[in-house]
Amino acid sequence: MSVPGITETVQYLTFKLAEEIFAFDVAKVREILELTTITKVPQTPEFMRGVINLRGSVVPVIDLRLNFGMSRTEQTINTCIIVVEVNLEEETLVLGVLADSVQEVVEMEPESIEPPPQLGTRLNTKFIKGMGKVNSDFVMILDIDKIFSTRDLAELQATMEQ
Repeated sequence: MSVPGITETVQYLTFKLAEEIFAFDVAKVREILELTTITKVPQTPEFMRGVINLRGSVVPVIDLRLNFGMSRTEQTINTCIIVVEVNLEEETLVLGVLADSVQEVVEMEPESIEPPPQLGTRLNTKFIKGMGKVNSDFVMILDIDKIFSTRDLAELQATMEQ
């Protein structure tokens, strides 16, 4: 059974958060950076770790582990920042996403991607596009545009404009 909306073979960047493997569509990924100094911004949501200077631009850095109810991302030799583009209504917002490690770019056929599990009405799985399989591992394909609420992103954008 394939996922509605995924109709062609797509390349995905796979990365790890704790022991789980996640993926973003490579079309949403701008670049991957080594972990650098993150400047904390007061009065921001807990999942926002701070901002970095990316060639003169201020880019907010998000800890997806915190957003997903996991423990805070710890700095290791493999920790990196995946710079992604998120669509917020009519605008594109550039965000850095902390990852424990980046794995590889994989190509997945639409028929190899299953719909996300239905976990009842209490758990929001709208941000999971589907579940793919790479070798023997499940990969959760994330929809970066749906991970954060519009309110969260508007808050981040307002913080950056101050």
